[in-house]
Amino acid sequence: MVKIILASHSPRRKELLAGLGIPFEVRVIQDIDEHVPEDLPASQAALYIAKSKAEAYRGQIADDELIITADTVVIVGDEILGKPADEADALRMLRMLSGRTHQVTTGVSLMTTKMQRSFDVTTDVTFKSLTDEEIMYYINRYKPFDKAGAYGIQEWIGYIGVTGLHGSYYNVMGFPVQRIYTELQAFGLSAITD
Repeated sequence: MVKIILASHSPRRKELLAGLGIPFEVRVIQDIDEHVPEDLPASQAALYIAKSKAEAYRGQIADDELIITADTVVIVGDEILGKPADEADALRMLRMLSGRTHQVTTGVSLMTTKMQRSFDVTTDVTFKSLTDEEIMYYINRYKPFDKAGAYGIQEWIGYIGVTGLHGSYYNVMGFPVQRIYTELQAFGLSAITD
């Protein structure tokens, strides 16, 4: 039986993977380089980082383990919005998202000692025009400093701001669980048993 290892501290990823009903444990290596080459298109950044994270675990997983690494980026135009540095940065990002459609891309890598499968999933998200009052209420109340693009779709700003979504909702939360489930099946893993 293969043991699944989730290489993430993200409470959202833990919650979503647990929802598949497949047992797993969390194991995180600190200080993995998440630098993206300057000439890499924004649309390829999440997959690049997910693969880089997986490479950090190569040689550190046992033959009966499968490691899952992931990275999520928010893209507006050609700009990647990472996690905001502070309140002013969060305000800048949410103003950029206001009244526009942006992309959320999550790169995922599943790796054993013998096999690796990597992919990315992109979801288009449209926000209504947000007032500065709405943005500051959200920032002050929810402190979205650990979220790419300075927002969590499952929080207040998603409730009042998102007017359109094309693609996976769970991808916007940072973990495209439907696709991950499908990919795990390629490794012979499933929550459904006889």
